[in-house]
Amino acid sequence: MIWYFKIECYNNYIMFEGLMRRFVGFIDPKLEKFRRHQAKLAPVKYTPRSLDEFVGVIQRTPRSVLSVEDRNRIAAIMSFEERSVRDLMTPRDRIIFVQKDEVLGPLILDKLYKSGFTNFPVVDDRGRIVGLLHTEALNALEIKKTERASKYMSKRVDYLCETDLLTKAVSEIERTNSYYFLVKGTDEGIVGCFTVQMLLDYLLGKK
Repeated sequence: MIWYFKIECYNNYIMFEGLMRRFVGFIDPKLEKFRRHQAKLAPVKYTPRSLDEFVGVIQRTPRSVLSVEDRNRIAAIMSFEERSVRDLMTPRDRIIFVQKDEVLGPLILDKLYKSGFTNFPVVDDRGRIVGLLHTEALNALEIKKTERASKYMSKRVDYLCETDLLTKAVSEIERTNSYYFLVKGTDEGIVGCFTVQMLLDYLLGKK
């Protein structure tokens, strides 16, 4: 299961890198389209002198040049260095935790699959995080009704702090080659989770 987890992490990193390249390629054509539009409107070339002026130009640009989705993507890039993990994370009350000794019967498996999540933190009887359960591990193995979560979980767990900036999150994704992180609060307790998909959705203007 460990080798599968490593392959899954690598595949997600490759996807992340590819989407980032696509996003960078997306910005320049949009700006070129905007420059051509501005040239038709005014004979004098206008260059914004501050971030506020640049934002004003974007706001005044017709939707025929910049759609709502385009504006969201540009806004995401402009505010990227100011955003923290807290801004994008899924809060703790939406995370589904699995007990280490919980029997993986039909009811619990149905609950996990229908949740829409793919990773589930595993806790012991004292509430401490001891691993992660991934639905791919469940799909790949023949599970008997008497088997427990601890048998299929991965003991590797990566963490971020809710105050970490998104630039720090990107560094941790590159360093750990992981795509799922539990998020710690100021008191070291778990306050949410953060994934590569959340970061991509933000950069693509979906969040």
